[in-house]
Amino acid sequence: MRKIVAELFSSLDGVVGSPDQWHGPFHDEEMEQRIAANLAAADTMLLGRRTYEEHAGYWPTATGVLADRMNDLHKVVFSATLPALEWRNSTLVGGDAIKEITRLRREPGKDIVVTGSVTLVQELLRAGLLDELRLLIDPVVVREGRKLFEGGGDRLTWTLLASHSYRSGTVSATYAVAR
Repeated sequence: MRKIVAELFSSLDGVVGSPDQWHGPFHDEEMEQRIAANLAAADTMLLGRRTYEEHAGYWPTATGVLADRMNDLHKVVFSATLPALEWRNSTLVGGDAIKEITRLRREPGKDIVVTGSVTLVQELLRAGLLDELRLLIDPVVVREGRKLFEGGGDRLTWTLLASHSYRSGTVSATYAVAR
């Protein structure tokens, strides 16, 4: 069974929404290389509509190792409103995301990665389908914005699998849900 991994930028106060507003000063070449290495372990990317539109507006014309990897991955996009997809290697799914992801997980292949797409990651958490959570925690307090863990729900205990600190002060932490 394939592993499902979410990779998100986070502020110190847990904001994961709109990292384009605050992550930039902390991004560096070393981080980009690690992200590319993480993506090399995957062959499928899951995206919600908003993240797809942001990524599709940037990556198809970007250059470099990370851009090549983003463009080569098979992208599965969950949206009830997008009429069509133009970014290569993209498949549109308008139905039940959890049912489709469960099916994809059973297929042979490499990891399945989710970048951004907070709503989708929250759905995966509720369904018990997320295997790893990779957070890139920037040394900034944003105060307002979307958080991954909002509202009620069952308590989740996590096991730290790996961590790394960058010169920028960003800390990468990889967790697995303790089952």
